[in-house]
Amino acid sequence: MITVDDVRRLALTLPRTTEHLIRDRVKFRVGQIVYVAFSRDETVMGVAFPREERDALIASAPDVFHLPRESELRFNWVNTWTAALDEEEMRELVLDAWRMVVPKSVAAKGPF
Repeated sequence: MITVDDVRRLALTLPRTTEHLIRDRVKFRVGQIVYVAFSRDETVMGVAFPREERDALIASAPDVFHLPRESELRFNWVNTWTAALDEEEMRELVLDAWRMVVPKSVAAKGPF
């Protein structure tokens, strides 16, 4: 199980990342682009994720991943249950989401 604090410790080390509380939801973004967001009760973490790969990811682990709300299906986004994620999976998801929203030159210099 991961928590907002687990994600915060990683996300705030990533270049250009800022944390925001928007409508009682913790979000991490680069500029105006959100790449990680939590539900109000922090049981769901949404991350930037390629739409074309989303269905395969969900099919591979339906107990971990699920679709966002219907109104958000047009976005590059997938949701996860925080209780079903471990630290390593969270790290991979957050880093990949961050790479999607920063310039390639920034991602190339990332903290890895």
